[in-house]
Amino acid sequence: MITIKNIHKYYRKLHALKGIDLTFEAGDRCIALIGPNACGKTTLIKCILNLVTPTKGEVMISGRNANHDPRTRELIGFMPQSANFPKNLSVENTFRLIRSVRPEINDTDDELYHSFHLDRISTKTMGTLSGGTVQKVSAALAFMFHPQIVILDEPFAGLDPLASGILKEKILKEKEKGKLILITSHVISELDHLASHVIFMEEGRILFYKSVGLLLEDTGEHTITGAIMKILTQTEYE
Repeated sequence: MITIKNIHKYYRKLHALKGIDLTFEAGDRCIALIGPNACGKTTLIKCILNLVTPTKGEVMISGRNANHDPRTRELIGFMPQSANFPKNLSVENTFRLIRSVRPEINDTDDELYHSFHLDRISTKTMGTLSGGTVQKVSAALAFMFHPQIVILDEPFAGLDPLASGILKEKILKEKEKGKLILITSHVISELDHLASHVIFMEEGRILFYKSVGLLLEDTGEHTITGAIMKILTQTEYE
């Protein structure tokens, strides 16, 4: 579904992405994209979303070049790490505004809207909401148009345990429908029961891309957290 071919990205002298090659297939996949700060995760996501143009290489989504065909964005639901909504709009009008962007879709996915009880605060303006509630709005919008691909950037940041559990259930449900889900998180333990595959980035490169089963087998660990820690410890002392 997504093919990334030899992506390089320079920000002046900073070489943020260094020859990234990846293929993400559709079908029951939840891919954890992890790595230290400034390793290139956000830049890679922005290239997939066509928010950043690669200096070299291309991103193909369902056979279409993301940099030349803006319709590829219609296939993706995106939850940014920090969403910026018009502060004077109510919750209800924010959803109405986003729905107006895709008027051809009548059957929207409103499950998270109701599970997070956003209907109870529909008249509140976005500028008065807590950070965690804004995250709930952002999560609900990411799934609203039944996207084939869902990209969630630090989705659990600021969410209380109950809201995190609701979102995890939604992710698993959509994964079982055959959606391709890509999640970044600094808290690796949050991904232990979600991810089917793990990509670890370091200094603009892919250190490894493995299924969780193979990762655990190779390291002899029982969790993604344990496996990553073992790999990093071995790498540091080699």
